[in-house]
Amino acid sequence: MKDESHLPVAEQSLIFRLRKRAEIRRNNQDRKSVQEGRPDRISDLLEEAANELERYQNEQSIKKP
Repeated sequence: MKDESHLPVAEQSLIFRLRKRAEIRRNNQDRKSVQEGRPDRISDLLEEAANELERYQNEQSIKKP
């Protein structure tokens, strides 16, 4: 993941922000799922969305003439 944290939020890519939010949720020690060592379903969903967007972007860049 390319680090865009130095950019203002408005200039960060959606993919970066989705992955960063998932990372923050997974590392928050106050979260019950983290304390119990269980997966965070919302973090998983954020990662899945980021992966799909990235896949779509890659497909679109390949199709450009």
